[in-house]
Amino acid sequence: MSEAVLRKITACRRDLKSSLLRLAVWLAAGITMSALLFVVGYILMKGLPYLRPELFSIRYTTENVSLLPALINTLFITVLALLFAVPAGIGAAVYLTEYARRGNRLVDLVAMTAETLSGVPSIVYGLFGSLFFVKFLGLGLSLLSGALTLSIMILPLIMRTTEEALRSVPDSYREGSFALGAGRLRTVFRVILPSAIPGILSGVILGIGRIVGESAALIFTAGTVAEPATSLFSSARTLSVHMYAISSNGLYIEQTYATAVVLLAVVMLMNALSDLAAKKLGGEKTDG
Repeated sequence: MSEAVLRKITACRRDLKSSLLRLAVWLAAGITMSALLFVVGYILMKGLPYLRPELFSIRYTTENVSLLPALINTLFITVLALLFAVPAGIGAAVYLTEYARRGNRLVDLVAMTAETLSGVPSIVYGLFGSLFFVKFLGLGLSLLSGALTLSIMILPLIMRTTEEALRSVPDSYREGSFALGAGRLRTVFRVILPSAIPGILSGVILGIGRIVGESAALIFTAGTVAEPATSLFSSARTLSVHMYAISSNGLYIEQTYATAVVLLAVVMLMNALSDLAAKKLGGEKTDG
């Protein structure tokens, strides 16, 4: 068999493998999109007909089964948890990436710890929060206890995504800043962090999704009171806890589907705003 024929056979095999891999990728993408569209469509189909004005009353009763107090509490606890977790996660990532020596055992230990904490079930976080924040610190079933517990849950996620975002910044940025006489701290805050903001916000988006969808940990720490929180020490339920509470007795299934629609809308809105902020900040950095 001639060399030209062998090359042609090899090229055909290569093209066949490429086509099969391309088909597999498109198939996987199609399955993923189909599953997403099915879940979203099913929730909308089951919940939209039951979205009524009484569901948005400021006061919850057994007659209106209002979700507005839970929605308000969800926004409060999301902001609180992010206030605790984002600075700590970004600060830890900056130290591990920019200050700790490469190959340091501390870096490997923190990375292993973060990965371990990411795999801990949320019910375990709820038990810890109940024992430590609620009882030991005496915060009780409150918005603050729930926010502190959620901040610990999302801290490894934000730290790891921030770490990856900082490592993706080219070393030439650091070298150029140092060459112009800037110190390490100024380089981090004026050059590296602005360049890594889109990646950091991606971690924040994932953290928001976990906060909004969490229920097991909050039942043990924030409580299930169906009223808007008046202080950090008020017991309050979020939308996910509200869904669990009204569906567990089997009397408000229609309202549960309607609440699921609102929860889906809240998550999509928060993600869209975070993505818009990431693109805007990234665009401003590029223009600068």
